[in-house]
Amino acid sequence: MSAEQTHSTQSKWNIALIQSDIVLGEPKLNAFRLKQLMEQSLQAELKPDVIVLPEMWNTGYALTEIHELADLQGLETRAWLSDFAREYGVHVVGGSVAQKTEGNVRNTTYIFNRQGELAGEYSKIHLFRLMEEEKHLTAGDRRVTFEIDGTTAASSICYDIRFPELARSLALNGAKALFVPAEWPHPRIHHWRTLLTARAIENQMFVIACNRVGVSGKDSFFGHSMIIDPWGEIIAEGGEGEEIVTGQIDLSVVDEVRKRIPIFEDRRPELYI
Repeated sequence: MSAEQTHSTQSKWNIALIQSDIVLGEPKLNAFRLKQLMEQSLQAELKPDVIVLPEMWNTGYALTEIHELADLQGLETRAWLSDFAREYGVHVVGGSVAQKTEGNVRNTTYIFNRQGELAGEYSKIHLFRLMEEEKHLTAGDRRVTFEIDGTTAASSICYDIRFPELARSLALNGAKALFVPAEWPHPRIHHWRTLLTARAIENQMFVIACNRVGVSGKDSFFGHSMIIDPWGEIIAEGGEGEEIVTGQIDLSVVDEVRKRIPIFEDRRPELYI
């Protein structure tokens, strides 16, 4: 069996979450540091199948300068993430970046497959008023699913996890894994852990969340990147410093859980309006 055939049918993924600090307003410096950490993650005994980056890693929340700093049409970001994915034969869930198109800046994640092809692109639907995103960014207007080695997955971004309807709609569209790039700050670590776990349990899917660390202005970020299985059990969780958080997931567990507790069959959506 060829390597490509093996990848297309495999149910186990090794995950590497790049839990990094982000320098405010320094896209080139941030890209350089992230690439270093991504290359470091490849030295692990179990090479990652999927590498995940945090939210807004290119600029941080430099929102007052975001129109000048944003990646025009995401061209620079897409170019090097694509090259990296193809060179190392790994899927990259590219966190998210500030990208500018037709005068609008969106908080956008790009997903690349092992061949370096763009597998998915999602712009954050729910903008976070506490960090004034709505004053500087344009909200996305569609949900997105994509494939990783033949399995349907999806992405939401940070604040999106407070909206269970989004995660449920992605599960109903076939997603077995939900990736969540984030810049989730202190003091709401309890919300972070609880909401991620709830999204995993109620949708019977894996939740894979990569949060940043460090301090930016008045905000400090606590990391605790997490990999959670469909039972709500934590497979891996980071600390509060810069690190690479790793874990393995078995996608066959999703089908087992959904058969054992058939919540999707027992739904009564006609009563939920």
